Amino acid sequence: MAKIVNHFAINSISELHRLMGLPKPLHPLISLINMGDVESSEKTEELHFLLHFYGVSLKKNVSGKLKYGQNYYDFDEGVLAMTAPKQILSVSSEDKYKVLGYWLVFHADFILNYPLGKVIKNYGFFSYAVNEALHLSEKEEKMLEGIFNNIEQEYQTSIDQFSQDVMVSHLELLLNYCNRFYNRQFLTRKKAGNDLLSKMEELLDDYFKKDKHIELGLPTVQYFAEKMNVSSNYLSDMLRTLTGQSTQQHIHNKLIEKAKETLVTTNLSVSEIAYQLGFEHPQSFSKLFKNKTKVTPKDFRSTFN
Repeated sequence: MAKIVNHFAINSISELHRLMGLPKPLHPLISLINMGDVESSEKTEELHFLLHFYGVSLKKNVSGKLKYGQNYYDFDEGVLAMTAPKQILSVSSEDKYKVLGYWLVFHADFILNYPLGKVIKNYGFFSYAVNEALHLSEKEEKMLEGIFNNIEQEYQTSIDQFSQDVMVSHLELLLNYCNRFYNRQFLTRKKAGNDLLSKMEELLDDYFKKDKHIELGLPTVQYFAEKMNVSSNYLSDMLRTLTGQSTQQHIHNKLIEKAKETLVTTNLSVSEIAYQLGFEHPQSFSKLFKNKTKVTPKDFRSTFN
């Protein structure tokens, strides 16, 4: 059977319900979809979604695959995945699949006038790739299912002046637990994290040894994230858990290390060293160097002469 490829840009939750063959949502800005209510597909399809709202999904028993970026992820057990607005999510379904679990979707406008609306971008997991989805313990899964049930109960209740306040409170509680569980993930995946750290250090060394800074300019967080096949936020969170420093801080440390070495072993001017390291403006280099070492490049060099 030939694979059918469909692309969908979904601007509203009503559109999502219509696409999934569900009744109209009870609220235009939030919906909790019980995946068991969605009809099974008997077609082999590849679906690409551009969603304009947030999503929190707890899924299990899926015989298909989800794809984020260039990575596929098999949802063959209970996993939690988060998506932010304007992310592209691809789904490759197998014959006669049946999904179980919940999919909570909500528009940014739903939380706009609440404190959560101001801090939601601080939850790094909304920009993690699907292959970085969180595996839950049975206890954690049941805890989140309880919050989903509370949201569903409130969602099904006739809307009154307190409905939105209550649902936002449940939503904030859900995200705080997700934050805790994601942090636990980094601690329990210490070996994987150490492998990631070693790979990061290796790539940083290669970046300068192979003169990529001359070709590409200053190393960026995105460059290393792509090389390690993870998202930028996931990489920084993992490194911060292991070392207390983000990816950007690791990059800065390497830049300062290379700068010190060049200042001591060559007669190149500060401007020449700045350009050699990939800085467009020597002033930016001097500012970073002094911020990290408390002395200027010239003063640092003079201590060795």
